Amino acid sequence: MNEETKVANIRFTLDGQELEVARGTTILEAARAQGIFIPTFCHNQELKPFASCFVCVVEIAGRPNLVPSCSTAVTAGMAVTTDSERIRRARRTCVELLLSDHEGDCLGPCMATCPAGIDIPGFIKHLAEGDDRAALELIKVTMPLPAILGRVCTRPCEGECRRQLVEESISICHLHRFAADQVAATGREYIPTAAPATGKRVAVVGAGPAGLSAAYYLRLLGHACTVFDMQEKAGGMTRYGIPSYRLPRDVIQREVDVIERLGVEFRYNTCLGKDFSLDDLCRDYDAVFLGLGAQLAKPMRIKGEQSAGVLSGIGFLGAASRNESLPIGRRVMVVGGGNTAVDAARTALRLGAAEVSILYRRTRAEMPAWEVEIHAAEEEGVRLDILAAPTGVEKGPDGTLHVTCIEMELGEPDSSGRRRPVPKPGSEHVRVVDNVIAAIGQDVDPGACDGLARTKWDSIDADPHTGATSRAKVFAGGDCVTGADIAVTAVAAGRRAAIAIDQFLRGEAVVGDPKLYNHTMGKIQEVDPKVAAGFERAERAPMPELDPQERIRGFSEVETGFDPEAVRAEAQRCMECGCRDAHECKLRSYATAFGADQHRFGGVKRAFERDASHAAVVYDAHKCIQCGNCVRITEEILGTSAMGFTGRGITARVKPAMGRPLGAVDDRQIDRLVENCPVGALTRKDDRVATLEPDFKRPQFSCPE
Repeated sequence: MNEETKVANIRFTLDGQELEVARGTTILEAARAQGIFIPTFCHNQELKPFASCFVCVVEIAGRPNLVPSCSTAVTAGMAVTTDSERIRRARRTCVELLLSDHEGDCLGPCMATCPAGIDIPGFIKHLAEGDDRAALELIKVTMPLPAILGRVCTRPCEGECRRQLVEESISICHLHRFAADQVAATGREYIPTAAPATGKRVAVVGAGPAGLSAAYYLRLLGHACTVFDMQEKAGGMTRYGIPSYRLPRDVIQREVDVIERLGVEFRYNTCLGKDFSLDDLCRDYDAVFLGLGAQLAKPMRIKGEQSAGVLSGIGFLGAASRNESLPIGRRVMVVGGGNTAVDAARTALRLGAAEVSILYRRTRAEMPAWEVEIHAAEEEGVRLDILAAPTGVEKGPDGTLHVTCIEMELGEPDSSGRRRPVPKPGSEHVRVVDNVIAAIGQDVDPGACDGLARTKWDSIDADPHTGATSRAKVFAGGDCVTGADIAVTAVAAGRRAAIAIDQFLRGEAVVGDPKLYNHTMGKIQEVDPKVAAGFERAERAPMPELDPQERIRGFSEVETGFDPEAVRAEAQRCMECGCRDAHECKLRSYATAFGADQHRFGGVKRAFERDASHAAVVYDAHKCIQCGNCVRITEEILGTSAMGFTGRGITARVKPAMGRPLGAVDDRQIDRLVENCPVGALTRKDDRVATLEPDFKRPQFSCPE
């Protein structure tokens, strides 16, 4: 360095390091030259500093206020700090202010609602294009049992499908069932490639949805995995708690076979606490996952419930699963209002019962069972007997069961939010049946959790994000942690635990699956109807079914499945919700980094406003954060007037110049505007909605430049 250059340079301190830079260098430029990351929205090195977003703030010793690093030049002797708790709080506030006026979805609401995080818009797009195998591969990034769950999931994703703003939700579960069935029918089942062997061994206890999911992903990560189960076959409650007319046993076995072909070992008829202990597993394996389920039937707590002929719902369904010619009485009463109760009633009909009723203490509207299953049961001849409950059972001299029942009426709401059933005095009466099936819930067997901290409900106390328990190297997930829940929740828990176990085995911090920020426009009832503008009505494809009278003659699958033509038509109905820029969006990245909350600041926010008039580009004004990049590029670099600012203060907006539609403005080099938009406000029409990375372990968070 010559003497003239030395005079032009100045010395200062950056994060405790003394540096020399050229006079006129900004703090941001100096930091980036040293590889120090400072977030920015409005900064562009081709443009003059704008300093509008204030997310690039830093501290300068001796100054009371934070300053924007993009527009503050370094001065001699300056001492700069680029990261501190104060700076992070300020950046979080800046991001939250932007989020409060940002209207958009990072992910499709279906995908965000799915407990397993299936990339629903992505796999449906593959199906629409006729690529069933690509659809299945994408589904299995986060969910290894698409054929099983495609038949039995209660479909929380469909409840938030934006297609309901047009007519009906997309038939999401039936579509991923099709992808799995179609690929299997080719004879070339999708078997992913596992990572190289790590030399670590993991024991999985329970071959239900949680255990199968954990084993699948642990094996993909390269760990040797052995699954122990007390039953003679895998599937857990999907096999022994769901009838085969809903979920054929060969479908379960097909997906279990894939896991076995990956290299997972299964050991059946082996029971924790009887054939081996948790101590044994901790001694012989490097980690343990408990996916024990909730196997104990809740008692009715009424006199005589131990009488011969009184069965538990899960016990009855398990016995029927093993023997579909199981004898049953002529008149059957099922007590309960959930899916197990409905399954038990429909199974009793198939086993030969002539009269089957479901006794439920609330009204039909309060029944927790899936509405489509209740309707199917009624079609088949099951009678709903609502606002009634049993109070006692006696064995009659002829072997029948005399059930004393009482009428109920609804009172004030209880802790579940449903109105509490209250007995009506003097309404007791006796009903005569041959069997009573009690299906009022399931509990976790506390004996299977010895040595582990438990909750007040006797379930295993485990971290909801990692599955870590009170005992080192023991993880748990599924119903044994949450209590009886839907299968897709257990699948998600198994996958999360697999990621955490992998971190544990590699000696890393056990933090689980990295969770990225997800902005949302809200629940379906909160979404602006304009979101659905331009979509023509196209009715949901009906699922073909066996005739009700044909159904009850046996256990053939009721829902026979979509044909390819119906699948393509149904997939075309998808509105492709979610942001095309979700993986590159700075707002999402910074919201993740700073733990931002979109609801911290309330008040008026911008409305949904989409301009799709341009041939190649869409402008979603509701996503714009007014960084000004597009305006300044057109004015300072391109010499055009495509975009400009309108309004002032809170009403200020970036719009196509002179109030014209985007398609009518001078759009020379419009791709440069798209590329420099830090969020998803300007996107190309031919870009796909962002999908999951091919590796099921989502990449760790990193801020984009």
